[in-house]
Amino acid sequence: MFTINPFAELSTWLPTPVMQGYISLMIILVAAGTIFDVLHKKSARYFSENMRKQKANAKRDVGGGEMVSNAIKTALVDVAASGEFCNIRRRIAHLLTMYGFVAFALSTAVMVYAYPTAAADTPAIWPQLWHAGALMVCIGGYWFWFFIRVDVAAEGNSPFRVVQADLFILSLLGCATFALLWSWLQARNSALTMLFFWLFTAATTILFAGVPWSKFAHMFFKPAAALQKRSTRSDGSMENLPVVPDLNDPATHEKYPDVAEYLGKNPPEMGLGIKREAPRHY
Repeated sequence: MFTINPFAELSTWLPTPVMQGYISLMIILVAAGTIFDVLHKKSARYFSENMRKQKANAKRDVGGGEMVSNAIKTALVDVAASGEFCNIRRRIAHLLTMYGFVAFALSTAVMVYAYPTAAADTPAIWPQLWHAGALMVCIGGYWFWFFIRVDVAAEGNSPFRVVQADLFILSLLGCATFALLWSWLQARNSALTMLFFWLFTAATTILFAGVPWSKFAHMFFKPAAALQKRSTRSDGSMENLPVVPDLNDPATHEKYPDVAEYLGKNPPEMGLGIKREAPRHY
């Protein structure tokens, strides 16, 4: 199962141009949905206005080297390592889902476009990557859905409660889950193979066609927001927010002696006499 290209088996009854045309259509839907989402939510206008405010409030000029450094940090920390998540459980779940989806989508495109039939000898790495990516999506996604979601972990709502905002994660989980079941049933020559293939196709279509109504598009402009945030810290504009003293820096206590006095009178428990439970949902 893990070394078999499921799309090559599919080509025995579904023409290759149809498979490739479907993948191309999904790519077009993502591009169109993202553009619609940006225009509808006026994201480009928001970033443009923020940049003008940032320039007006800048305390210093940022050189080219520092700009490149900010871009590299954004790519490595905020994007590649999901540094915006302070909660380690949510970060791991997000990374599993993100990298699993990238591996799943990339290997799908390679197998459909480069090795679409049984006559083409598919290198084992691509079906292995496809199955591993789908498994990573399932592990990270189901972990998030049942144990990490704020409305479940903190607000006590049922994990089976579904709202419109859940369209992305549910369609993504459906896509990965039905893909694995379809591949497994196909390897066993089961009579249920076609049923799960069409469920996989339906979930995939909802995932990519539902971009304007899901969080799918945020993966494209979220890195831009992270880069802009780093830039505001570099030029001193700080998104028009007050500078927060670093309490771990001894110089802070010399510059702000009232900080040490305040902390002495008000420990983190804020006088409750008990240790507060650490938040788990962010």
